[in-house]
Amino acid sequence: MTQDEIIKSWTPMVDFIALTYGEHCEVILHDLRNIDQSIVAISQNPISGRQPGGTITDFALKIIQDRLWEDKDFITNYKGRIPGKSENLRSSTFFIRDEENEIIAMLCMNVDLTPLSMAKKVIEGLLFTEQENKVDEETLSNLSMADMLHEQISDVLKTSPRSPALLVMEEKKEIVRKLNDKGVFSLKGAVAEVARRLETSEQTIYRYLK
Repeated sequence: MTQDEIIKSWTPMVDFIALTYGEHCEVILHDLRNIDQSIVAISQNPISGRQPGGTITDFALKIIQDRLWEDKDFITNYKGRIPGKSENLRSSTFFIRDEENEIIAMLCMNVDLTPLSMAKKVIEGLLFTEQENKVDEETLSNLSMADMLHEQISDVLKTSPRSPALLVMEEKKEIVRKLNDKGVFSLKGAVAEVARRLETSEQTIYRYLK
């Protein structure tokens, strides 16, 4: 099967899973061959507000960057977050490979646990118990690729001790390393934007990456 045929064969799973789990479940199919507009299908109950043509998330970038898909078929039950909203989401991702065993797509499921969380708090209050579950977190943002790139860079720059104009070379290298670890340089235009924000040249960024 071609890569297009493989991805197309997974499309019916989007509505199948969403209808099975009901209105509190969102399912998204990402085509990783075009991460700028990776969403090729999304269920009719879009909890995150995203639409076809949207981009991948920060966590998906990390999966690609760190090649987390190489030794597993899926990652389940990590925490999802929608900026500006209080929904409690449980997210899972299945990796779709081509005939060469390379990842080409992801099938993602986000379950809104907010109603269950409210019930859980009531029950815990009655039982006098507390429970904390620390898990990985993914931001389910409806940002454009350019906005997500800006946000990722800003998050890393917040950890800097001073403004970019005053940073020495080693400090700039460390910022580039952190951005690379987050998979930022997989995004279109990342080198140019990082160079602009660090007030240096694109050639310098490429040198740091090496």
